[in-house]
Amino acid sequence: MIPQETVDQIMNAAVIEEVVGDYVELKKSGSSMRGLSPFTNEKTPSFYVLPAKGIFKCFSSGKGGSVVTFLMELEKASYPEALRMLARRYNIEVQEKERTPEEIAAASAKEGLANLVGWASKWFMDQMRNTDAGKAIGRSYFVERGFRDDVLDTFLIGYSPDSWDALATAAQEAGYTPDKLVEAGLCKQREDGSLWDFFKGRVMFPIRDVTGRVIGFGGRTLTTDKKVAKYVNSPESVLYNKSKVLYGVHLAKPAIVKEERCFLVEGYTDVMAMHQAGVTNVVSSSGTALTTGQIHLVRRFTKNITVIFDGDAAGIRASLRGIDMLLAEGMAVKVVLLPDGDDPDTYAKKVGSDALQRAIHEDAQDFLQFKTKLLSDEAGNDPMKRAEMIRSVVTSIAAIPDAIQRSVYLQSSASQLKMDEIVLGTEVAKVLHDQSKAAAKRAAQSSPYGKSRGSVAPPPTGGFGFPADPVAAPLSDQAPPVGDDLKPALSERAVIENDLIRALLEYATEVVSVIIEGEEGEEPTKLEVPFAELVIHRIEEEGIDIQEPVNQAVVKRFSDELDHERILTADQLAQDQDMGVQQKVAGALVQQHVLSPNWSQRHKIYPVVERDQLISLLEDSLRRMHLTDLREASREVSSKLEAGGLSVEEERDLLAQKVQLAREVQATLKHFGTVILP
Repeated sequence: MIPQETVDQIMNAAVIEEVVGDYVELKKSGSSMRGLSPFTNEKTPSFYVLPAKGIFKCFSSGKGGSVVTFLMELEKASYPEALRMLARRYNIEVQEKERTPEEIAAASAKEGLANLVGWASKWFMDQMRNTDAGKAIGRSYFVERGFRDDVLDTFLIGYSPDSWDALATAAQEAGYTPDKLVEAGLCKQREDGSLWDFFKGRVMFPIRDVTGRVIGFGGRTLTTDKKVAKYVNSPESVLYNKSKVLYGVHLAKPAIVKEERCFLVEGYTDVMAMHQAGVTNVVSSSGTALTTGQIHLVRRFTKNITVIFDGDAAGIRASLRGIDMLLAEGMAVKVVLLPDGDDPDTYAKKVGSDALQRAIHEDAQDFLQFKTKLLSDEAGNDPMKRAEMIRSVVTSIAAIPDAIQRSVYLQSSASQLKMDEIVLGTEVAKVLHDQSKAAAKRAAQSSPYGKSRGSVAPPPTGGFGFPADPVAAPLSDQAPPVGDDLKPALSERAVIENDLIRALLEYATEVVSVIIEGEEGEEPTKLEVPFAELVIHRIEEEGIDIQEPVNQAVVKRFSDELDHERILTADQLAQDQDMGVQQKVAGALVQQHVLSPNWSQRHKIYPVVERDQLISLLEDSLRRMHLTDLREASREVSSKLEAGGLSVEEERDLLAQKVQLAREVQATLKHFGTVILP
């Protein structure tokens, strides 16, 4: 856990325009800075940074918040990871809180191992670039394969001399101990205690984690000896867990986020060749079978993945199970099949960058359609092979967790296979049933009570369990944010609520005047209060249900501070640990279209300013929310009446409710009440 004082030190040191400037070209725009969104492909800049507030807002994606939020969104890092990234940038030492001596020792050992592996990477690079053997053997191998020097530098490619102890000797001279060299997998130890270089005579591919730190290596032999393994990787260590690592992911992150797609290839040079051809949102499983941990790593950045297959039928069949794993994790999977005998490296060299770009984008096929056709062609008219093929397709469909998506694939696969959809659906249902039984059995075995004690919660509903009316009121000039996923249009109730919360955030400390009615015969008293205090008081007084979770969180923050006689500000909320709250603040404070301050003076036209209409805005918002709630309740009652099957008493009660709701609607339309502060 990072101590709060360290978090404060990091946040005080971090300059948002500097950090964002590493990813976005920012230009001055009034008191803000503007640039093209790093999250979407846009041509007109809609990404804003407010240096004075320390926040950003992206109107094309709806994202917004603090500098920490920016790194979390773009780098897909956790909150602590983002803080540590900032700490490293501003040379702030992060001392973890309440660590045991064992934890401190383990962290120190891991850091020591990381330093050794980082040193080794630089040593391998130096060997390839600055020694005769490295240039003649290592570099010439890549030159012959058409790789440019800048690509070799980007991937930190190196060479391990064909010597039994060149690395071991150099590392020990640099101060690294034999036990660490063995632990890192750089050396092996003979019975007499002497060391030999594990990667001797190989070109070296440093494997880096999501932050770009070297954690291990892949080494390719340049000998033609069949008895020598073509590739070897570093063994597992506290630093390197191959099931959770993807080659090239640190370089691919920004492009994956921006393109909303990840390309998956097989080998190291495939990734390098794609980069050289201009495709940077590409990763590799480093020749190993795809794992759930690797899939989760991709899913941090996108749910869209395109698998590029070499033109080898046997290799494709071997990869199908791995793609079922992708489907099971909710990924949207496409495939690209290269010509027989080609991999991304050879194909890119053969046809050039433009043709490769067209192939991976325009020739991509939906995976299930591809798999169905592939297996169907192989099965031909053989009944046994067709039955086996259909079972394989059924397994893939059943792997899809989303029921609607599963249903769509069921329909398209049945059509493609010329099968009855009901028959195919029955087989999918059987697989799902078997999976459910197996899961229940595992849960029962793991439960201390010998059986599963879990329950399934009902799906959430809106207010009164019904969707709200279409938007009838005019939207505010602050457009609601749009998320990464397709979302339904906001209801009238949500628009009103969002606009009120925006005003609360924007004008929290603005002083407004309210009238307190006196006793009979006494003059009313004018009282000046902060707008935030009035908003929270009126919401509580009217019993208004704030429905949207982030809005609820904002109102609670203000209410809690008022309990301590403090007025919360949007600047304080911009640093809130709730990322949703940060985005809400950014949306309120960053406006895409602002009237120039010189406009009124120049044209002698003075429009009504929202700041001067805050009480009217508040009362109007409350009245409209109350009305939508009443109308929703009335619709629910009407729905129950129309459904029928009611007893006389139930029908009478519902009719009475409907009459009462109608009266309340009319009363609310006439008058919503007088503002009274205690």
